[in-house]
Amino acid sequence: MKHILILCIFLTGSIHFLSAQKFSSKTGTVSFFSEAPMENIEAKSEKLASILDCTTGEFAYVLQITSFEFKKSLMQEHFNENYMESEKFPTSTFKGKIVGKIDPAKVGICNVTAEGILTMHGVDQKVSIPAQVYVLKDGTIRVVAEFMVKLVDYKIKIPKAVIENLAEEIKVKVNILYPKP
Repeated sequence: MKHILILCIFLTGSIHFLSAQKFSSKTGTVSFFSEAPMENIEAKSEKLASILDCTTGEFAYVLQITSFEFKKSLMQEHFNENYMESEKFPTSTFKGKIVGKIDPAKVGICNVTAEGILTMHGVDQKVSIPAQVYVLKDGTIRVVAEFMVKLVDYKIKIPKAVIENLAEEIKVKVNILYPKP
């Protein structure tokens, strides 16, 4: 009986340890910036939902396109209706793996790569995105990445009338804070 009790305590601790390797967040931030001759365009969303499994490296997120906020409401309207067609393609997703070891028990910074499929505007593209993972003293994890997206790769068309208003490549920044499980 004593051995069964010890085994139960060990298994309970092991399950807790394994679950401590999985993180989730509903408040990640994604921003983008388009530098163009006529006007710079930038927007931000703080509604990125994401999961990270430090044991397997699995990493995924989903973002509602309409959650991007712009300084000018007309830009936001054009973004959703004309470029991203948000009614037809309401989300952007990433599903893949973090290449590089993340040890949630070791405070520090890891340079890693997120490899997987980025889906946007109904188009799947295989991507490899350099990122930094920060394991913080309080047990939280922050993932930060910056990368370029070519509009043509996702079949996002720029009308000729506004070609000077929008860059063909957009700088995207992702910042996700995972609370300690």
